[in-house]
Amino acid sequence: MSMTFPPAFLWGTATAAYQIEGAVREGGRTPSIWDTFSHTPGKVEGGDTGDTAVGHFQRRAEDVALMAGLGVNAYRFSVSWSRVRPTGRGPAGRSGLDFYRGLVDDLLAHGIRPVLTLYHWDLPQELETAGGWPERDTAHRFADYARIVADALGDRVDMWTTLNEPWCSAFLGYGSGVHAPGRTDPVAALRAAHHLNLGHGLAAQALRSALPAGSQLSVSLNPSVVRASSQSPADLDARRRIDALANRVFADPMLKGTYPQDLFADTAALTDWSFVHGDDLAVIKHPLDSLGLNYYAPAVVSAATDNRPERSDGHGASEHSPWPGADSVSFHQPPGERTEMGWSIDPTGLYDLLLHYTREAPGLPLMITENGAAYVDKPAADGSVHDPDRIRYLHGHLSAVHRAIADGADVRGYFLWSLMDNFEWSYGYGKRFGAVYVDYETLARTPKSSAHWYAALARSGVLPESGVLPESGVLPQPPAEDLTR
Repeated sequence: MSMTFPPAFLWGTATAAYQIEGAVREGGRTPSIWDTFSHTPGKVEGGDTGDTAVGHFQRRAEDVALMAGLGVNAYRFSVSWSRVRPTGRGPAGRSGLDFYRGLVDDLLAHGIRPVLTLYHWDLPQELETAGGWPERDTAHRFADYARIVADALGDRVDMWTTLNEPWCSAFLGYGSGVHAPGRTDPVAALRAAHHLNLGHGLAAQALRSALPAGSQLSVSLNPSVVRASSQSPADLDARRRIDALANRVFADPMLKGTYPQDLFADTAALTDWSFVHGDDLAVIKHPLDSLGLNYYAPAVVSAATDNRPERSDGHGASEHSPWPGADSVSFHQPPGERTEMGWSIDPTGLYDLLLHYTREAPGLPLMITENGAAYVDKPAADGSVHDPDRIRYLHGHLSAVHRAIADGADVRGYFLWSLMDNFEWSYGYGKRFGAVYVDYETLARTPKSSAHWYAALARSGVLPESGVLPESGVLPQPPAEDLTR
């Protein structure tokens, strides 16, 4: 039986500035922490950098036409802070703002709703040199930057996201060091988490004051669906610890205006949290119009055996943990299929996530702002790229979204990660998440079978009964002009 989604449902794709734009030295742009990190030997697989990425800065019009051909009605993109406010503190960069003005105009001309994210991990290097997110001043600089972008684009963009996955920025960037800026200090990670929360609240205030009435504000979190490996008290306590660090450290202040007291207790040996000032929580709890949720795989945890925790958490290899105060917790890989990232495939986690936040934040609309999978995609002899595993993955997860809606979740949209293959952070160009294949030598774009499958879904709003390709292994392809108009 096919599944029909609500008529106003947003069918989108998503990208991030450093992963696709390239042109890192054009238009006055200054380095971000990812420029510095990727140019540091040993930090990124293959020594890859985002210097060129997939050339979106030069191919903007082509990429928007490609999106239009794929039938999506929304596009979630991020703005490069270093491109529109070089050094993170100086005057607005006209050339950078003009690039995003042109992008928004192109999207609107093709009937695609722009969904703007202010921060997708690319802090200006000058701000990191001054201390980065562990320092309170960075939150205020972020609010200044938010106002600059709002003043430039607020007349044409009505959906705004402050932060993307602040957990990664704080705990992978400052805890385990597998993301930029590559620091490995658990106290700095906790300080960064708070100042990212504060930056979100200050930026939300700045946006409200600068944007027209009716503009929608959101944040995109990557909550972990944490499951205990058994019902023993020790394993359930391991689950509680990770839930506090992965989820409640951001969701509780943003949605409830409080920090979890058990998080304070768990990390008391590291910090007294005196960096939380008197009115911070009131600022952080700024009213939202929707909540963005990014989902890829659940986490299975237990108490460590013999105090030697196993860390198969899917967040990269490091001698340093991204889980301050949770050194006694082990992470386990569940059985079953996995993506090329090694992440388990479990759509039930997405269903559980949507129902959890339906209960946690009643009345707050939800968006799936990232969901997708990496596979080894290779062109066939005729140049086509067939990815039946990705189609099955998407079908399973979208079925979970439909089920959640039927059970009461107010889900307003789904953004496929990602539009095209790109620079996958510390994995370089070795992992392909895109619905569109990119030849990294020529930068030519080729929609994969999953792109055509998703296009049919976006146009009809009806999820077919099966995510299995026809026996031929090939989906019917629309005329070439439909993909390039």
